[in-house]
Amino acid sequence: MTAPDGRPRVTVIMPVRNESAFIGRSLGAVLAQDYPAELMEVLVADGMSDDDTREAVAALAHAHPAHTVEIVDNPGRIVPTGFNAALERAKGDVIVRVDGHCVIAPDYVTQCIAALAASGADNVGGRMEAVGSGRVAQAVALATSSPFGVGDSLFHYATGEHWVDSVFLGAWPREVFDRIGPFDPELVRNQDDEFNYRLRSHGGRILLTDAIRSEYYNRGSLTKLFSQYRQYGWWKVRVLQKHPRQMSARHFAPPAFVAGLVGGALLAPFSRTARRLWLAGIGAWLAGALGVSVRIAARDGWRHLPVLPVVFAAVHVGYGAGFLGGLVKFARRWRATDR
Repeated sequence: MTAPDGRPRVTVIMPVRNESAFIGRSLGAVLAQDYPAELMEVLVADGMSDDDTREAVAALAHAHPAHTVEIVDNPGRIVPTGFNAALERAKGDVIVRVDGHCVIAPDYVTQCIAALAASGADNVGGRMEAVGSGRVAQAVALATSSPFGVGDSLFHYATGEHWVDSVFLGAWPREVFDRIGPFDPELVRNQDDEFNYRLRSHGGRILLTDAIRSEYYNRGSLTKLFSQYRQYGWWKVRVLQKHPRQMSARHFAPPAFVAGLVGGALLAPFSRTARRLWLAGIGAWLAGALGVSVRIAARDGWRHLPVLPVVFAAVHVGYGAGFLGGLVKFARRWRATDR
């Protein structure tokens, strides 16, 4: 179904679980789009929430009768299984993903459609504009929006338009999934990395543009941040096993750093050379983290300076430790036929 002016029908898919505290803002922003309601359906793939998420979705749907809002059961409880379940029911010519912990701009869907039409891309998305409430959350937002924090992942900080390897969230012509398949249902994390690599390996192109705007409300706890990045590192091993060419040098830097920390700590009592190398490595990282933290604090407020190095440590050590743990956990999967 398309409008007389040629605008396509859109399906917005929202994989969520236990988002009762935030779903009013995230789904509310979807229902406030300037795109015609009659051309847009919203499928909330709920991972069997045990809070009031479903009730909140139902209340919002009732308050917006002009919109089509449906809940799709996701017994797998993770993003890819939820997305895939909703995709099977989607009627749209364009699929737009929105996560439960982000707020999209009022013209988000309109800009996605415009970018797809103008560029001929197979996937478009915007910058991951990280925001936080509270001192720690604000420092997390600043750290994860810097190259030192996240490497060359342009969607965290780039401006303008770029052809990239991956984007935040994503919007695709429906035929892309018919051509290369859905998200990998095994991947608790990094499913977007795997899918976008598969898309590019089939000749697809991915466009990052800052005309597509959204805000992502990141974690305000260092413990949760560490756990999040540990999971990223853990599941990156499975992506490596499935698609070795998807990896770049930045993916191996954190596990190499953590391996050096652990190995150096074990060898330092027995070897002066090992002890010197260990201390030099720690010193180099500290110098980098402090230097970047000072630059960020000078721009965004000195109150962030004491927290930023700790946030960088949580991100880098969390990812590196997760990657090393994944190597152990998935050690027998290198030659598996179901990679």
